[in-house]
Amino acid sequence: MKDNHYRQEREEMNELLRQYNNFKSGRKFNFIEEESFHRLIDYFDENDNLSAALEASNFAIEQYPYSSTLYIRKADILIATQHYHEGLSILGKAEVLDSNDINLYILKTDAYLALDYQEKAAGLLEEGIAVFDGEEKIELLFELADVYDDYEDFEKVFNCLRLVLEQDPTNEEALYKICFWADYTGKNEESIKIHQDIIEEHPYSHLAWFNLGTAYQGLKLYEKAIDSYQYAIAIDEKFDYAYRNLGDAYLRMKKYRDAIEALQKVLELSMPEEVIYEAIGYCYEKLKSPAQARFNYRKAAHLNSAESRLYYKIAGTYMEEGYWESAVKNLENALSINRAQPDYHFAVALCYIQLGRIKDAVIHFTHFIKARPKNVKGWKELIKCLYDAEYYEEALEQIYNAQKNTDDKPLFIFYKSAVLFEMGKSKEALLQLHKAMQTAPGLLKQFVELNPSLLQHPAVSDIISNYKKALKKKK
Repeated sequence: MKDNHYRQEREEMNELLRQYNNFKSGRKFNFIEEESFHRLIDYFDENDNLSAALEASNFAIEQYPYSSTLYIRKADILIATQHYHEGLSILGKAEVLDSNDINLYILKTDAYLALDYQEKAAGLLEEGIAVFDGEEKIELLFELADVYDDYEDFEKVFNCLRLVLEQDPTNEEALYKICFWADYTGKNEESIKIHQDIIEEHPYSHLAWFNLGTAYQGLKLYEKAIDSYQYAIAIDEKFDYAYRNLGDAYLRMKKYRDAIEALQKVLELSMPEEVIYEAIGYCYEKLKSPAQARFNYRKAAHLNSAESRLYYKIAGTYMEEGYWESAVKNLENALSINRAQPDYHFAVALCYIQLGRIKDAVIHFTHFIKARPKNVKGWKELIKCLYDAEYYEEALEQIYNAQKNTDDKPLFIFYKSAVLFEMGKSKEALLQLHKAMQTAPGLLKQFVELNPSLLQHPAVSDIISNYKKALKKKK
């Protein structure tokens, strides 16, 4: 039946084109009705032959000079071909014939925006909104929202969508859009009121419940958000976006098992996404299940093999389990994609220490420090690495560099003392330890962790003991 219908339409169009060509050439032709001219213009437009569409509109206006719709159709083609001023002029003629056609407002708006006359466009649409009702008013409100979006008056975009919902509380386009703009403009409290009012009249609007949840979530009211998402899901059990946001809310409340359940539902209902697998992996990581975390991070990496962060996270799960070679392999993948990321260098350096590859560790700690010279963690690990490898001269040199770059952090006074002891410079080492204890006694533990055997040195024990006694006397 459909084939017969299409065949009939094609035959009718071919006949109309034959009549139109006879009309243009001045040969004998049948009378062409106004509706037939509209069909011809649409046919040329749909086939991307705008010059032929414009020609047909000119012939049509000659035959029907009082048809406002033909003038509007011609203006539409002129605006589409970037003849904006001419298009506006033709719309002026159409307006004389019929000033109540909504297309006048829409096409004028398109032309004004193309000419960068945003204020004119907004003023025109505001005028139209006062004139029209119902679906036409809603259409103009959407147009006005787009105008405000174009010149970045985002609060007015939100207000336009609010007005649409006052006209039509279940309008899906407005519900989808206002959810984004409420979050973007921070109008979460206003959004809560709007959607509570909608739910009061339309309790089975799953989108209104969802938007209410996102507004609560924007205010970090996660329990209320979860309740709203669960209502949305009860109404539409296949509402994947509600499961997605539900998973995020559970995650932020550190309810990782509930988050996993919600996010796995997203995977059942929609196309697999790396961000969902990554979030599930994160939850398993927090639950101290590195193998499960790794499984999901790998799923994410299969979907986006160019994302270095995912290999870094996979490596983290191997490091958690002490599989240093596997961790290095994944960190090398991450570095091959993004060598400039300092955290990758830091992680691979830690792995190399465990594997006894001290020189490689030093190289990567150095990369980290170059990127973040004020970061104490990088200097600390580099110095510890050199100390453990008995490269005391190099360790001392890096301590001076660390002090210079980190505003003389007291930790490095303790480290200098430890290195000087190993270099046989006990007198200087004791002076540094005394200075460190005066400056930051709370860091003594890190001095001991560096080398517990230093406590066996009588002079070290005396300094520590004397300091503790002095501290007790002050109390």
